Amino acid sequence: MLNKIVIFGVGLIGGSFARALKHAGAVRTVVGMGRSAASLARARELGIIDVVGGDMAEAMRGADLVLLAAPVAQTEAILAALAPHLQPGTVVTDAGSTKTDVVAAARRALGAKVAQFVPGHPIAGRETNGPDAAIIDLYIGKKTVLTPLDENASADVERVASAWRACGAIIHRLTPEEHDKVFAAVSHLPHLLAYALVDDIANKPHADLLFQYAASGFRDFTRIAGSSPEMWRDISLANQAALLVELDAYMAQLTALRARLAAADGAAIEAVYANAQRARRQWIEAIETAETPQPKDSAE
Repeated sequence: MLNKIVIFGVGLIGGSFARALKHAGAVRTVVGMGRSAASLARARELGIIDVVGGDMAEAMRGADLVLLAAPVAQTEAILAALAPHLQPGTVVTDAGSTKTDVVAAARRALGAKVAQFVPGHPIAGRETNGPDAAIIDLYIGKKTVLTPLDENASADVERVASAWRACGAIIHRLTPEEHDKVFAAVSHLPHLLAYALVDDIANKPHADLLFQYAASGFRDFTRIAGSSPEMWRDISLANQAALLVELDAYMAQLTALRARLAAADGAAIEAVYANAQRARRQWIEAIETAETPQPKDSAE
């Protein structure tokens, strides 16, 4: 049981974290902090938070856990603001989609107190934002990646892990560098591509006609382009190096595919499509296998 948690950012990610912990009976008091008074008021109205935080010293006093669920570009400023009020025994974590930049920001802002910061990233989301988007079951069965620092005490890492488990998440661990390379490929690049496609269509002179006939395939491919532009701007810039590597590789793939199309090489095009289909099916089957409850041993 956490007596008090403080959440910076009470929208989809932070709000869902609070809702899930409350639903699990794992927290007594949730204090909300943020830039928008309207969002904080709405979160209080919805019962996501119990207290709208104002004074930083008061908000941090007696906190067991602090979650930063704000855009990653705000991480250093938030940590610098709370650092003077960070008491022994309080653990701070984050939900940022990049980790090497967050770790660097934490070291600059917290100094000797960086041991109290346990970096994290819940792998869950929706294309909607704000307190009204927060749901109890966002994290059930979803991965949360922790990238602990050498300075972290094992008990502090476990406090963060336990909170996410109470939300229904499955804990994984990576180094910050491994994390950013992986998510540049499977998360950050897809978002960049979805935004680029919708922007391209929207800027065409006959955009209205194109959107009129866009159907489920276009909707599914571009769903993530409905996510927060501010958040994804920050993620793209924060993971610039790894994202550029993946973007260059994808552009090379497109160039090769264009050459096959220009040459009307149907066999080569089909081979690419078939390999992609096969890989996707294997990925989906692996997910479904992992999510299928295993029968208990009859001796238990």
